[in-house]
Amino acid sequence: MPYVQVGRARIHFVEHGPSPASPLPPIVFIHGAGGSHQVWLQQLRTLGRRRKAIAVDLPGHGHSGGSGADRIEIYRDVIEEFLAALGLDRTVMVGHSMGGAITQSIALDDPGLLAAIVLVGTGAKLRVHPQIFARLQEDPAGTVEQITKLARAPGATAEVLKQDIDAILRTSIPVIEGDLLACDAFDLMEQVKAITLPTLVICGTDDLMAPSKYGEYLHHQINGSQFQLVPAAGHMVMLEQPDEVSRSIETFLERLGC
Repeated sequence: MPYVQVGRARIHFVEHGPSPASPLPPIVFIHGAGGSHQVWLQQLRTLGRRRKAIAVDLPGHGHSGGSGADRIEIYRDVIEEFLAALGLDRTVMVGHSMGGAITQSIALDDPGLLAAIVLVGTGAKLRVHPQIFARLQEDPAGTVEQITKLARAPGATAEVLKQDIDAILRTSIPVIEGDLLACDAFDLMEQVKAITLPTLVICGTDDLMAPSKYGEYLHHQINGSQFQLVPAAGHMVMLEQPDEVSRSIETFLERLGC
């Protein structure tokens, strides 16, 4: 498993790509709160056929070291250092939920690092209900179960929900709490209009955590952006409709010629 040292943390990532190497811009996937690179495995395989595709574990998540963060700006700096450590520039960055917040932050902080961005199931503001923080202390497993059910479209099987719960609980509760604090403090409602990078916004029709109105706001604020509403999908749209998400990203990049 490949790692790169970023500050004090060993950051784990998974990489797919064609051989010989492609001249197309690499694509980097950033997961959401409590997640890991595993939410992107199907997109890695599909999009990695034509270009280098990388999914990273944020600090304290997956196989990465570190202890997580409670501010999006901290994660932003880690990803910027991660790109530098791998010698990546003009990257296509795809971020889900909290990862979308990180992507927006990089797009504003250092747009020269990026060729384009894809914002999946996210918004310019990601408030978390105060009761979630209270319940996370009292009943962490039950709270994670509640969040997981909200993240899927109606009709998700008990087996799928259990897999989701098990996956999130591999992340420590303090790291999950830090992620939720980072989301709650995130607010780029006024600044997001300054993003000038080519942008694709993707969201599920049944997303209860980042409803389609969040994506529509991003689309209307980011000049020239494209908007894709995926049917029969909730917050975990890339897991629920993986082919549709991959196809949308591929089409977007083909239209850009990158």
